[in-house]
Amino acid sequence: MSHITVERNRRRQMNEHLKVLRSLTPSFYIKRGDQASIIGGAIEFIKEMQLVLQSLEAKKKRKSLSPSPTPSPRSLFQFNPSPPNSNSPLESDSSQTVKELGACCNSPIADVEAKFSGSNVILRTLSKRIPGQVVKIVSALERLDFEILHLNISSMEDTVLYSFVIKIGLECQLSLEDLAVEVQQCFCQDMIY
Repeated sequence: MSHITVERNRRRQMNEHLKVLRSLTPSFYIKRGDQASIIGGAIEFIKEMQLVLQSLEAKKKRKSLSPSPTPSPRSLFQFNPSPPNSNSPLESDSSQTVKELGACCNSPIADVEAKFSGSNVILRTLSKRIPGQVVKIVSALERLDFEILHLNISSMEDTVLYSFVIKIGLECQLSLEDLAVEVQQCFCQDMIY
């Protein structure tokens, strides 16, 4: 009898925790209402927020060190959504290879990061909210003959994070660094005119 009561209390507590988790996670991260979808959506949301935090910290550090008005493309060796002190099994030599397959192009206007994910590219931009900016980025990607598979938009106050999953064609001759520079130019166009 006590085993049944303990199990009933465990399930009730689990359901309460899932309700709280669902209420704290934006609805577009949760596809369905089942437990696996709620937990999976919360994980994706936390990963996105970690990336936003890392980008904001990097931007703050850059602004305090050097307020350079020109974009500066560079290889992205620290691109890793998991925290640096995590004991993740992915922190190995193969993880270093994944980290090196990325590029970024940052400026005071926007941070642009691109990395390979299988046969696709994940492209992220972090900037202040600029009306019509996502349309400019989509137009630039289409002009470069990329196919956008997925677009996720996250915003907090006046900052917005655009996350694209882009399909690369076999005929694509553009490097990740070139792609990051092209997208960065979408942000810089308004400043030129």
